[in-house]
Amino acid sequence: MGTANTELFESKPIHQAIITLVIPTIISQIITVIYNMADTFFIAQLNEPDQVAAATLIMPPFIMLTAIANLFGIGGASLISRSLGQGDRVKAGRAAALSLWSAGAVALIYGLFIYLFRPVLFPLLGADAATYDYCVSYVFWTIAIGAVPTVISACLAHLVRAEGYARQASLGVALGGILNIVLDPIFIFSLGLGITGAAIATMLSNVAATGYFLRLLHRNRHQTVIKLSRRYLALGQGLLKEILLVGFPSFLMMLMSIFSNTILNRLVVSYSNQAIAGMGIAKKIDMLAFAMAGGFTQGVMPLIGYNYAAKNFKRMRDAIKTAFIFSLTAAAIITLGLYFGAVSLIRFFIRDGLTISFGQHFLRIICLTSIPIAVTLMIISIFQATGQKLKPMVLSLLRKGGLDVPLMFLMNSVAGVQGIPWATPMADGLAMSTAVALFIPYWRSLKDQVTKSEQNMTKVIR
Repeated sequence: MGTANTELFESKPIHQAIITLVIPTIISQIITVIYNMADTFFIAQLNEPDQVAAATLIMPPFIMLTAIANLFGIGGASLISRSLGQGDRVKAGRAAALSLWSAGAVALIYGLFIYLFRPVLFPLLGADAATYDYCVSYVFWTIAIGAVPTVISACLAHLVRAEGYARQASLGVALGGILNIVLDPIFIFSLGLGITGAAIATMLSNVAATGYFLRLLHRNRHQTVIKLSRRYLALGQGLLKEILLVGFPSFLMMLMSIFSNTILNRLVVSYSNQAIAGMGIAKKIDMLAFAMAGGFTQGVMPLIGYNYAAKNFKRMRDAIKTAFIFSLTAAAIITLGLYFGAVSLIRFFIRDGLTISFGQHFLRIICLTSIPIAVTLMIISIFQATGQKLKPMVLSLLRKGGLDVPLMFLMNSVAGVQGIPWATPMADGLAMSTAVALFIPYWRSLKDQVTKSEQNMTKVIR
């Protein structure tokens, strides 16, 4: 790790260190959301709810690519930052190589599996005669062909960020997002490809992002611990187990999100394609809140993990407190903006009156999760950064799938399509309460560690 990054982790003022790590990460997350919105926006401009519905229905298997990237990327990033905090660059390099090669292999297998079993899987997702062909076309380009570059680019962003290169990681993510926004209208409208054009644009943008990261690693090959050579693979040293155990809660969270979204889509699409299109637009807009929370947690994770490994518990506590303040303030602002701007935001995407009616109703409800998400994700990230396994896993299960799916069925039976979205804030509120209950004892133990360190320091001085 370079001198500048050592200073960033060890001595730079906390608020400056967090801003340095978090702001580029947030920007890249927001750009990712914008390009995800761009797909929906440009497809919606065709004013064909069936195509918007198809893009919504096929989102769960596409989100699975992010789950794979998080499994190896967040797990690898945590191990890298802790290894660097202990001064072990060899272990950090082996963790990086193992993360990348494993992520690529799993992505390839997953992409082939989804495409080959599409006749069985797509009807289970809710596709019907009006949306099936659109789903097939989108999956061919984004998953069958695009799985590996999508996973590798996201995984590399996590690993590069673990070394303190938050700006470079964010530039790679932003490059893919901006390129996708530029290519969408060309392929969708100019070439007349519709949803297929959106899929091709997404695939090409992820290929470009992967190319950026590979060039970055080549340029910094004498400084970075991230190596692509297979000779750095060390399968027999327990590293893969450590990566998987730490990354699994994030993977599980995305997996349960896929399960949750699939159930949600199945329930809502049973009412109409306009209802599922409105829900899809609302959820894309609400991704802004998740992106903001994710940017804070991913950005601050290397700082927490490094100081935890270095046993600098005071700096670690200060980083956690400051990150919480920043994250909760941003979440409150986003909640107000989405709630009061719901009608205008949905209308910006589509002109169909019934779709707008569904969308604004859904958005005003699900945006209430912004603060609970910010709290829960930050606590999960703290546990992951310090190498804990069970607590993040429990919280991940609760947040998606464990609570919201039963609540969806309950609210559907009580209030129909208008009640289904209420399951989301109810579940996230309960998950936040559990997260806080698990975090308070850990926070107190950190305070005790700080006190002991200060007492030991006083004895040494005397």
